Amino acid sequence: QVQLVESGGGLVQAGGSLRLSCAAAGSVSAINVMAWYRQAPGKQRESVAAIIGDFSTNYADSVKGRFTISRDNRKNTVYLQMNSLKSEDTAVYYCNAISRGVYYWGKGTLVTVSS
Repeated sequence: QVQLVESGGGLVQAGGSLRLSCAAAGSVSAINVMAWYRQAPGKQRESVAAIIGDFSTNYADSVKGRFTISRDNRKNTVYLQMNSLKSEDTAVYYCNAISRGVYYWGKGTLVTVSS
């Protein structure tokens, strides 16, 4: 079992920055992928960024060059640094971890970008 707790969401003006954190607990040693997803009102949940192992990353086209995902194994935490935020980035952001083929989710943190 893996437990995920997100933090760092909030209200920010367009062009601003936020850093989301996701702390993992439980069977963290078996986690091989950690990722961030988001769900905007009325839309489906979509993948934002993922980190495979310690260094391999991939990003949605809509956030490339603006968002950076990173992982601190000593703290069992994954981060999402979000810069140059746009109103279309407004969503609930969810942390995801894949461990032994099982997907785990946090409860989400709301990011609101005002224009």
